[in-house]
Amino acid sequence: MPESLTRAVRWSALKRWDSAVGALLIVLLLFSFTFVDGFGNALNLSFLIGNTLPIALIALPMTLLVVSGEIDLSVASTAGLSGAVMGALWNQGMAIETIIPLCLLLGVVCGLVNGLLVTRLGLPSLAVTIGTLAAYRGIAQIVLGSDAVTDFPAQYLDFASGRIGDTFLPYAFLPFLVLLAIAVVALHATPFGRSLFAIGASEEAARFTGLRVKRQKLILFTVTGLMASLTGVFWALHYASARYDNATGLELSVVAAVLLGGIDFDGGKGTLGGAIAGVFLLGALQNVMSLQDVSAQSQIVVTGVLLVLSVLGPRAARQIAVVRAQSTGQPAVPG
Repeated sequence: MPESLTRAVRWSALKRWDSAVGALLIVLLLFSFTFVDGFGNALNLSFLIGNTLPIALIALPMTLLVVSGEIDLSVASTAGLSGAVMGALWNQGMAIETIIPLCLLLGVVCGLVNGLLVTRLGLPSLAVTIGTLAAYRGIAQIVLGSDAVTDFPAQYLDFASGRIGDTFLPYAFLPFLVLLAIAVVALHATPFGRSLFAIGASEEAARFTGLRVKRQKLILFTVTGLMASLTGVFWALHYASARYDNATGLELSVVAAVLLGGIDFDGGKGTLGGAIAGVFLLGALQNVMSLQDVSAQSQIVVTGVLLVLSVLGPRAARQIAVVRAQSTGQPAVPG
């Protein structure tokens, strides 16, 4: 089969997968509003969005990173380290207005470390970030120990957990929409975004065309660290608790949601819209399971199953599309 046709079929299949995830999200919401008690009240919807925002925040840079052919599994530990440093500095009497920028700077450093190890030493990002996952979490425990810091300023707690008037929209959802718009434009409407797709499709070819692959990836890892630390700050304020084990396991949910949204794990394909649909599909499903008293352990099992399906699903869709294209002799046209 010609390479151009293979690429066209692959893209067409992924587009259909994106649409299927969006449709599944709509079906789940309609079912939940109709049959799940308490799902549709404003307080629960606010909880759903607020609990999903940590996943969504990290999913923005993670999508760009996976499109470029890399991954960062240390994001949850970076968030936990950010929260732990935030709690420790608050205990030392530092002003919260000073603490938050320092925590964000810490995230930049964590992401920069990951990026330098991958781009300068040529190490695989999967191995590197598994190592820093353990390292950053260990540092967080050293910084804060087993303490839990809860007495943050009320106005910050209210912003992180409160909602706009009598609506179901959390205050924190508004800045997320701004970040989402920036990420969409960056990935889908700029030369930088187009270069990420090129790098993910073929790093060697991208390098031959003059793209500065290492610099692009270093930027992505750094931004991912920044967003992970921002998530750590939000987590501590949203749940009114800074602990070293904040956001434990969050990386599994982020990766599952991004891949569920149709982002190709091999890089080079996917849309941010599909990734965000995957994020809120996973968040809505977890909310429904909580309302139905499904145990936390069972929810983790469901997340793991979705992670497997999110890898297998698009691949199966591509294979089906290839077979159909071969049998009909008609190339699939990218949608």
